[in-house]
Amino acid sequence: MATHLDSSSWQPRIDIREFHYPNGLTLLVVPEHRLPIVSFQVHYGVGARHERQGITGISHLFEHLMFRGSKELGPEEFSRVIQAKGGEVNAFTSTDNTSYFENLPAEHLELAIRLEAERLQHLSLTEDNFAAEREVVRSERKLRTVDSPFGLPLEQLYSLAYTHHPYQWMVIGRDRDLQTLTLADCLEYHRLHYTAANIVITVAGDVDPETARTLVEKYFGSLPASPRPPDTATPEPPQRGERRAVYKKVSQVEAFLAGFHIPPLKDPDIYAILLLSGVLGMGKASRFHQRFVRPGKAIEIDVESTPPPFTSQDPGLLLILGVAAPGQDLAALEQETWEEIDQIRTRGVSPEELARVKKLYKSQFVRVMANNFYRGLLAGLFRVKTGETDLVNQILENYARVTPTDLQAVARRYLSPDNRSVVIIQPVSQEENAALGEVC
Repeated sequence: MATHLDSSSWQPRIDIREFHYPNGLTLLVVPEHRLPIVSFQVHYGVGARHERQGITGISHLFEHLMFRGSKELGPEEFSRVIQAKGGEVNAFTSTDNTSYFENLPAEHLELAIRLEAERLQHLSLTEDNFAAEREVVRSERKLRTVDSPFGLPLEQLYSLAYTHHPYQWMVIGRDRDLQTLTLADCLEYHRLHYTAANIVITVAGDVDPETARTLVEKYFGSLPASPRPPDTATPEPPQRGERRAVYKKVSQVEAFLAGFHIPPLKDPDIYAILLLSGVLGMGKASRFHQRFVRPGKAIEIDVESTPPPFTSQDPGLLLILGVAAPGQDLAALEQETWEEIDQIRTRGVSPEELARVKKLYKSQFVRVMANNFYRGLLAGLFRVKTGETDLVNQILENYARVTPTDLQAVARRYLSPDNRSVVIIQPVSQEENAALGEVC
C-alpha cells in the first residue's frame, strides 16, 4: 500500500517512484492499489511568475487554449472523450505552474496519457479560437476580479506589496494586456515553456510504476530535448516601511486588506507561519474571531496563508481581510488587529493555542491524503517548485516540531509594520464611482 501512517509521528508516508527521461521530462509515480482508479497529471513549470509586463495573464489564457482542439480532436472533445470513460478533466494555473489532470478508471490510463501527449505536440491554434478564448478569459476576469467585492482591492494590494517581482500581478492578468495579446505571443510562449524539460508528470493510484514508465516513454519520449526556460523572475527586495493605499468603490461595508511578505514553500519557517495564521484566524476559537467577530466589531476578519503544496515558489504574502460591522470604526478595527499581532510578538502564544491548530492542520492533511488526486499534486507541485520531491513526506513532522517560541519568532520576523502593505476599501456613491472612471 502506497500510504501508511508511521506509529510515532502519524506522518502519512507517500511512496514516490521517480523516473527521468533523456529529453529532460520527469515522471513521478505514486502507487495506491485500494481502488481501480488513477489520477494522471501534467505539471508545466510556468505560471504568472514567468510572465512580464505586456503579456500578463498569458499562462492562464494558454490553459484555456489547450482545450481548443488538436490534430486528432476538435474543440472541447478532449473532455468529452475522458468523461465518456467515466473520468473527469480539468486544469488550473497558479503563480508558479500550469497543471492539467484526468481522474479516471485505471483501465483508461493509457488513453489519458496518449491524449495529453497528442494535444501538447499537435495543438490547433488559430486566430479565431485564440480570439474567442481571449474574450472568455476577459469575461472571467470581469466576473472574478472586477465584479467581486474584494477583487480589485486585492489586485492593488499585490501591486503595492511587490515592486520588482512578477507576483505583483494576479494570475488572471491585466485587462489591457489581455486585449493586446496576440496569437504570435502564445505560440512563442508554447515554444519556450511547453517543453519536455519543463514537465513533471505524476501518476497516482492503481498503477504499476514500470507500466507507467513505459506508457509515458511511449507517448512523451519522442518530445525533443531542450534546456529548461531561463528563470527571469526578479527577486523582491526587502520592504523598508509600511505601504498604504485607498481604493474607492461602491460598497456596503468598510474594509481593509493587508499583506505581509513571508518565505516560500521550501523555507522551514512556512510551517510556523501557517500555524500562526491558524492561531489568529482559524475557527471560532481563534484570536480574531473571539476579539472582533464575536463581540460584533467585525463582520469577518480572515487570515490566509496558503498551505503546501500550493504555497508559492518565491516569497509570498500572508493576507488579512478585515470587514467592519455596521456602525463600527474601520480605523479602530485595523488598529486593534495590529495590537493583537503585537501581543503575540511580545508575549507569544500558549501551548494550548498551538496544540489546537496543530490538530486542525493534521486532521485536514490526513483527510485529503486519502485522495489520489491530492497525493499526485503533492508530489508534482513540490517537484516543480522546490526540486525536492521527498519534502512531501516531512510536512506533518514540520508542523509537529513547531513550538510556541517558533510562532513568536516568526511573528517578530515577518508580521512587523515595516513589512506590511495595506489597502483601505472606502465606500463611495454611484455618482463618485462613475466620476472616478471605468474599471477593467
